[in-house]
Amino acid sequence: MFGFALPDPVFFAAAIPAVALVGLSKGGLGGAFALMGVPLLALVVSPIDAAAIFLPILIVMDVVALYAWRHHYDRKLFLMFLPGGLLGVAFGWATSALVHPDALRLVIAVSMILFAARYYWQTYGPSSASIVPAKPPRWLPAIGWGTLCGYGSFVAHAGGPPFQIYALPLKLDPKDYTGASVRFFALINAVKVIPYVALGALDTRNLAASVTLLPVALVATIAGAAIVRRLKPDVFYPLAYGLGLLASLKLLWDVIV
Repeated sequence: MFGFALPDPVFFAAAIPAVALVGLSKGGLGGAFALMGVPLLALVVSPIDAAAIFLPILIVMDVVALYAWRHHYDRKLFLMFLPGGLLGVAFGWATSALVHPDALRLVIAVSMILFAARYYWQTYGPSSASIVPAKPPRWLPAIGWGTLCGYGSFVAHAGGPPFQIYALPLKLDPKDYTGASVRFFALINAVKVIPYVALGALDTRNLAASVTLLPVALVATIAGAAIVRRLKPDVFYPLAYGLGLLASLKLLWDVIV
């Protein structure tokens, strides 16, 4: 579409909002925003190119987010989710030409919609007066959702909802939740570079497009971190579930249409 020259205005009209949304997500303002990035950018380039353009941008965002959240972290969440995440990336690489992306979108969308609906029913429904206790960390669900997270992250940078489905019920401090999320996805994105290069997706054309969008990525990531630092848990969690619900409805719409 744009060879080795700078992308045209139509590209930027879609790319700048896409990168800004993902940057807000990387800063900690709900992983659901990241789901908007690739589909929005795919309006002007192929889905494969959209995912490839985003990967270097995501890695730069990860560096900024890691610095911003360097003092906040939940070690147990990170370590329990990591094995499944790495397994999911490997599975995505091995089956990238076999599994239709819509199948993954459907599983993620339906799971997150049901999960968010359950949360809002418990929080605002007839039994909302009763307090729902935090769930304990569990290895089997962590590996299962981590695998789906790693797979979704590899094929479409769509690993946010599976992470939320496992991690939000733990009811961690929002800063510790965000710190663990930032570290997990930073490692996953770094690992994804090898298979993306092997598949030939990170070519000179896509890397040039990535470079032009880096300023937007940096500003949005810093803004997202600044917003989350000021959110209390009773605001953060309804917002996080709500963003996850909206993004999942978007994924479901993509499958249906």
